[in-house]
Amino acid sequence: MFKRISNLVKGFFGLFISGLEKQNPEALLEVEKENLRKQISEYNKGLAAHAGLCERLMSQVKREEKEIKELTAKTSAHLKAGNRKLAGEYAFRLQKVKEEHETNISQLEDAEKTYEELKGARDIAVKNARDKIDSLKRNISETKIAKATAELNEMAAGMIGEIGGAGDTLNRLEEMVAEEKQKAKGRARVAKDSLDTTELREMEAERSAMEEMALADFAAESGIVIDSEEGGSEEPKTLEDEKTM
Repeated sequence: MFKRISNLVKGFFGLFISGLEKQNPEALLEVEKENLRKQISEYNKGLAAHAGLCERLMSQVKREEKEIKELTAKTSAHLKAGNRKLAGEYAFRLQKVKEEHETNISQLEDAEKTYEELKGARDIAVKNARDKIDSLKRNISETKIAKATAELNEMAAGMIGEIGGAGDTLNRLEEMVAEEKQKAKGRARVAKDSLDTTELREMEAERSAMEEMALADFAAESGIVIDSEEGGSEEPKTLEDEKTM
């Protein structure tokens, strides 16, 4: 029973954490980048220890090479001087040093090869991890853009649906406006038909008569003879023109 409850609690926590990870992919990516940096640091420590082993073997090989030269010279010198006993001791030491030297050279070569392989494996792993991180960054950015585009499209679709749904209201409003417009035109027509134009015609005739009288007075003062008949000469005549004629 307790095991089942424990599994259930773990499941709930797992779902909760998975939800947080989905909502915050950038934070999860930063955590993975930090983990990668720690792993590289630990790996470099082990690589540095192996490099130290290579350096120690290299120093040992160099010391042995120097010692071999010295022992060779001493063995040769004592042998030429007739000191066979001492020459034999140097020769024996020289033989042992050469054996150790060959072993250390072999170990150095293996250590150097292993170091290069480890370094190459680290570089490949780091490169692959960084490529994956860069790809995830691009995917996260593209996902954000896609989400934003989808939200805009959904908003646009909703607006189109709302505008389409408001079509009946707009149609009713258009009909009401058209009806009011027709009513206004009808009222204007009725008002126009109900006007008494007799008084307007009388006023217009009176104004025309007053204009003719004013024109006659002006012509008399100016000595201009005007034709009272319609369709007469377009050019006005003066009194002097009349005397000439």
